Amino acid sequence: MTPPKLNRLLTLEEPQRVPDGAGGFTETWVAKGQLWAELDGRSVRETGSNFVTTSRVTYYITVRGAAPDAPSRPKADQRFVDGSRIFRITGVKERDPEGRYLLCFAQEEIVT
Repeated sequence: MTPPKLNRLLTLEEPQRVPDGAGGFTETWVAKGQLWAELDGRSVRETGSNFVTTSRVTYYITVRGAAPDAPSRPKADQRFVDGSRIFRITGVKERDPEGRYLLCFAQEEIVT
């Protein structure tokens, strides 16, 4: 296996529900840390309606391995942030048998 090029610093965030003061909740995102990553774009799907076009790009994002209970280990329903870009994590698995790297399946949605 060729080692990945971890050349992008991404912020890992998780959702947090915060009471809105009126009996409901709002969702905010809390940073859990930063991870060096390799991004690999996989596919693009474009949809359009009412003069708005949305592109959904899927990515494989590779990061260093972490134990299943480590707070630095990405999980589904978390996200990576790179400036104004947001990559929603849909799944995570070990990339190699030794668990040195994790492969995160992610989607970026772009409205044009």
